Amino acid sequence: MRKPMIAGNWKMNHGISDTISFIKEFKANFNNKNNADIVIAPPFISLESAIRETKNTEIKIAAQNAYYKPNGAFTGEVSFEMLKEIGVNIVILGHSERRGIFGEINELINLKVLRALELGFQPILCVGEKLEEREGGITEKIINMQIEKCFSKVKAEDIPKVIIAYEPIWAIGTGKNAEPSDAETVCSLIRETITALYDASLAEQVRILYGGSVKPANINGYMSLHNVDGALVGGASLKPDSFKEIVNY
Repeated sequence: MRKPMIAGNWKMNHGISDTISFIKEFKANFNNKNNADIVIAPPFISLESAIRETKNTEIKIAAQNAYYKPNGAFTGEVSFEMLKEIGVNIVILGHSERRGIFGEINELINLKVLRALELGFQPILCVGEKLEEREGGITEKIINMQIEKCFSKVKAEDIPKVIIAYEPIWAIGTGKNAEPSDAETVCSLIRETITALYDASLAEQVRILYGGSVKPANINGYMSLHNVDGALVGGASLKPDSFKEIVNY
């Protein structure tokens, strides 16, 4: 049975003081009734504070991005080696905002996935379609292409280490969320694609998260689905109370 994961992606929110305040409040009377992996991904500047505040707790800290080169003239970037030095070993890769705003392509994301696995990280790989792609009936084509390109050269033994987050771009930060039936359809498709690339046994081990306007009011609907193993939460993860409700769906 796949262990559930609830991950909060804070994006460019919560500096150091807000991060410390959030975690102190979140830890108070904490109850992880579903025995889920609980992950928080703060901005780079807040990572060390988050790691200190979550020491000896069940809460894991992730980075929102990383670059695949170990060092060099890459202004504004952070390497996996740097993250590893401060104790981070989970990283979100290929988020739609990285793709859409910063122009990251599947081939670059693939290099990041390979580097993450090489250094013992657990990557959370994001995939998802735009509204016009959904309306054009090419969701399956887009998702298949993203999975195939981002998994290029990934060894079979590393497949279960990769977590896939399905985030329909039209549902991120819009208040619109995919119906559970839609989420199940695409997450099932993702598992079928992994089966075709590798095999059914490995595909069954891969954890698939849903993301896109997840909130306390709809988390149960997603977590009841066979092919959804957790959630990548945006705005609702910024407040301790709402994130607690989601964690304890």
